[in-house]
Amino acid sequence: MKMVIFDCDGVLVDSEALAEGTLMEYLSRWLPDLDVANLLSQALGMTTANILRHLEQLSRHTLPPDATEQVDTAIEARLARELTAIEGADRAVRQIALSKAVVSNSRRSRVVASLASTRLADAFGEVPIFTAEQVANPKPDPALYQLAASQLGQVPRDCLVVEDSVAGVTAAHAAGMCVIGFVGASHIDAEQPTRLMKAGAWRVLEHMNGLEALVDEWQSTVSSSTY
Repeated sequence: MKMVIFDCDGVLVDSEALAEGTLMEYLSRWLPDLDVANLLSQALGMTTANILRHLEQLSRHTLPPDATEQVDTAIEARLARELTAIEGADRAVRQIALSKAVVSNSRRSRVVASLASTRLADAFGEVPIFTAEQVANPKPDPALYQLAASQLGQVPRDCLVVEDSVAGVTAAHAAGMCVIGFVGASHIDAEQPTRLMKAGAWRVLEHMNGLEALVDEWQSTVSSSTY
């Protein structure tokens, strides 16, 4: 049985620019000695906690003990006000007849709220959701994708993943899954397609209206290909 697995932020919902703006606001104040904008662009797809931990190690300053909770709460408040679905995502999800799942480095409450507020929950129906709280090491470690495959009874090579970040592509590829690198969100820069291919993406997708064709191509070749 084949399955299509979606990341959430930057693939289904256009949230990364909103999250990055919130991180910029807080980190520029807390870690003023860092080039926060440049460092954040390199940390796309990591959990908030891991981003904060990484940047704090580069700074002379220390973060508040509740920094992760402060930032996540602020991000989620902004998402509740401003979040939109990726253009074409609803139609793309509905066009795919295969089983589907969502695997995200965000916490479960954010994923559920994001899918509900953008009405993508209606497109998916009762979709399995796997989030960073379920593993000790989230993306770019493959553990979250390995957990999803195990709990869903899937062979990794029968899973096609849609990811927008190097961390996500790295994780899914290391788990033995085929990965589409999606570059249609508002936060993506011109170099991201190259980064995703280097990380192990099988194809790069610029708009969700092309997903169905890639799913069909993958299904026709998966039996004889290694990713």
